[in-house]
Amino acid sequence: MNPPEERAKILIVDDNKQNIEILMALFREEYKIAAAINAKRAMKIARSDTQPDIILSDIIMPEVDGYQFCAELKEDPKTKHIPIIFVTAVSEIMDENRGFALGAVDYITKPFHPPMVKARVKLHLNLKRKQELLEKFAFIDALTEIPNRRRFDETLYKEWNRALRSKTSLSMIMLDIDHFKDFNDTYGHGQGDDCLKRVAKAMEWSLRRASDFVARYGGEEFAVILPSTTEPEACTTADLIRDTIKALEIQHASSPVTSQVTLSMGIATIVPEGHQSPDDLITEADRQLYMAKRSGRNTIMHTHTIHS
Repeated sequence: MNPPEERAKILIVDDNKQNIEILMALFREEYKIAAAINAKRAMKIARSDTQPDIILSDIIMPEVDGYQFCAELKEDPKTKHIPIIFVTAVSEIMDENRGFALGAVDYITKPFHPPMVKARVKLHLNLKRKQELLEKFAFIDALTEIPNRRRFDETLYKEWNRALRSKTSLSMIMLDIDHFKDFNDTYGHGQGDDCLKRVAKAMEWSLRRASDFVARYGGEEFAVILPSTTEPEACTTADLIRDTIKALEIQHASSPVTSQVTLSMGIATIVPEGHQSPDDLITEADRQLYMAKRSGRNTIMHTHTIHS
């Protein structure tokens, strides 16, 4: 049985507590609810680790009004994805164009018509979920269903900056399936695709920490990013990956190395400094991979920690 879907979280922002109570009564059975009586408090909730999935915000509020609040949310990369629905009275002058230009997705008028309010909130939550799925698949390799090169580049940039700030080591493993062209020529591209998928999932399974990351780098080449990982620790991970691939026992009769699918790997480790770039780590891991291939394949080559 699949676990129940987690309830979406709604943030209600209004300086009128009675309006908050009305909306909370309307949504509390179906959604998680958070409330704030001013934009400052609402922004703190929006930037928290348990962000709202949607925000219902009054427009007319003291100090910071709804438009200013919306603008601030949309300027912050951490909160710009949260849909905002403005809540306003029919008697108030509504500048809808201004709200939409700032990034709001809808308007709800007071007094509330419950079925309409619930329908609009549900609509925008569904649209948000669909957008998140589209964004997720944009970073997933369609064949192997692991992260793609685009996600690799993004993750490496993030982990590089983290290691630079904390002065910790960052390791990378570049991996290549040995003689994969010969595998395709022998078994056909259908079997080749199946091999890629099995190898990718096995590598993903081999990574023990949540922060460890594997991606399809291109063709039959993969890359692993290991944050806060020393050279010996990266070698241990590479050994585990090799053992896991060996346990798959994927036959490769045309390989001059062995009768099963094997990997060549290159490992590089660096403690980043300001004058260096992520390309330095990629270049060194790639160089080690090249050396592994030159030395007979089915081999792990590594360098000592890169220094300036």
